[in-house]
Amino acid sequence: MIPRRMVLMGVAGCGKSSVGAALAARIGGRYRDGDDLHPQANIDKMSRGEPLTDADRWPWLDLVGAALAAPERVLIIGCSALRRVYRERITAAAGAPVTFLHLAGSRAVIEARMSARQGHFMPVALLDSQFATLEVPGPEERALSVNIDQPMADVVASLVAQLEELP
Repeated sequence: MIPRRMVLMGVAGCGKSSVGAALAARIGGRYRDGDDLHPQANIDKMSRGEPLTDADRWPWLDLVGAALAAPERVLIIGCSALRRVYRERITAAAGAPVTFLHLAGSRAVIEARMSARQGHFMPVALLDSQFATLEVPGPEERALSVNIDQPMADVVASLVAQLEELP
């Protein structure tokens, strides 16, 4: 059964927006980019190549969770959710179970993708801090994972198959 509340998570450049849009179209849901919920101060800070602090992130994570609180239909939000405490914060703000979909990839693959994209505020210079912060979801978390080093259609198909197997 496809869950109603999902967060597509991973480091910057892993493909949250592209995979999110494709996955939402495939399952009849809606995709929302969590970057759109960042306060301008956070965007300005990241644009300067400065990593966010937890104090910067808490209000943003609360907004992500609030957006998931009462979705009209299946909602997928792209949000890095790099640490377990961030995922817990989102779930608490949502007030209901949230399924996290981890887009996993090597630093080399993600750096190549980030270098090729245009017009995004997140510079490649912050990739190391993203990987340093990442806490891969554990088996006790409500999370699925897929390796992004494959064609987009295969990434989406793998996520759909895993979602359909959920109890």
